Amino acid sequence: MPTALILLAAGQGNRMMSDRAKVLHEVAGAPLLAHAMATGRALDPVRTVVVTGHQADAVRAAALDIDPEVAVVEQAERLGTGHAVAQARPALDGFSGDVIVLYGDTPFIRPETLEAMAAARAQHAVVVLGFHAADPKRYGRLVMAGEALDRIVEYSDATEAERALTLCNSGVIAADCATLFELIGALSNDNAAGEYYLTDVVGLACARGLSAGVVICDEAETLGVNSRADLAAAEAAFQARARAGALDNGVTLTAPETVFFAFDTVIGRDAVIEPNVIFGSDVTVESGARIRAFSHLEGCHVSRGAVVGPFARLRPGAELAEDVRVGNFVEIKNAQVAEGAKVNHLTYIGDATVGEHANIGAGTITCNYDGVFKHRTEIGAHAFIGSDTMLVAPVRIGAHAMTASGSVITTNVPDDALALGRARQEVKPGLARRLMDRLRAEKAKRKGH
Repeated sequence: MPTALILLAAGQGNRMMSDRAKVLHEVAGAPLLAHAMATGRALDPVRTVVVTGHQADAVRAAALDIDPEVAVVEQAERLGTGHAVAQARPALDGFSGDVIVLYGDTPFIRPETLEAMAAARAQHAVVVLGFHAADPKRYGRLVMAGEALDRIVEYSDATEAERALTLCNSGVIAADCATLFELIGALSNDNAAGEYYLTDVVGLACARGLSAGVVICDEAETLGVNSRADLAAAEAAFQARARAGALDNGVTLTAPETVFFAFDTVIGRDAVIEPNVIFGSDVTVESGARIRAFSHLEGCHVSRGAVVGPFARLRPGAELAEDVRVGNFVEIKNAQVAEGAKVNHLTYIGDATVGEHANIGAGTITCNYDGVFKHRTEIGAHAFIGSDTMLVAPVRIGAHAMTASGSVITTNVPDDALALGRARQEVKPGLARRLMDRLRAEKAKRKGH
């Protein structure tokens, strides 16, 4: 059965106390919207519709950046969740199959749960996702009649017996496309809020003799983000899950609670991640690599056997080949470092290519930016860059070439050559003592005043 997704992302999120649309707040370096869309993609939907509202242009741009194939529609007036789903109807014109309604601020529903909902559609016209809450609070309750769902009761309308139920409504719902929109067309806004509630489709379905069922998931999957506290809880939940997954997949985390993963971090088995490492988006660390303590990585690739850190920063475009060594207080950006090369300390390598088994001395800087344009530095295989060398790009250092410590290199260095770019040293006998004596006398004179 083909499946389509409707993802509701219209809410303002007043409790976030933010000028930013709620679904654009980030967990693990990615908008909440991206997490929800990634979950839905597991069903391989033939169409995905994102319903925007508050800050519609910004949410539209984010949705299309995540997936250029999605359809984006706007709920100009926020008249309830049922009304929001209705806005997706034109985008699903001609579609025949099941529709699952998801929420942009509920990022952790598992693909397996959605697959269970899709399978349950074989027995029920409408399927609702429920969960048993440890503290049901003001959640809507799912009232069952045997194996079937009889109705959804909002907390404010529930009896004491219904409030005692722990089976709660997540809001996620699945139904045949034609049936869903037929039921939504029959919704009423005759309630205190004057809104059209998606949850009312269950009662309408049962009144028409259609079966409704429930798929139950773990409460943690239904965590919604409505406040900064919720956002922090969502981040903690993501990190706990990511750490557990890494350990289960054969990654060594020496202090798991101090490592922070991004939405899309990929780490191979037998990699070792030391304490206080932070991964930004788009990082791949291959099997057998080691990321040492207090390092920060984003937009980079670390190959097998490489060692990074401690206190290293890899920025977007950093590509480390096998057995590369990047040490403390080294920053690498938009640079390719070939097999066996060493960049061990106090160095910036930007917009550069470093050849295999080259050795970059402490304090080296590739001076890549002239204030307007970026320029590249090429360092050949087996080159030796002396400590405190300034490489003023564009410049090429040849294979097996050397630069003397403290040099400023502004022109290309041929293969096998030694380049020196220092100012000439002069020695003034006795001048250091005379100068210090004069300065101390001046200091004593000023104190006397």
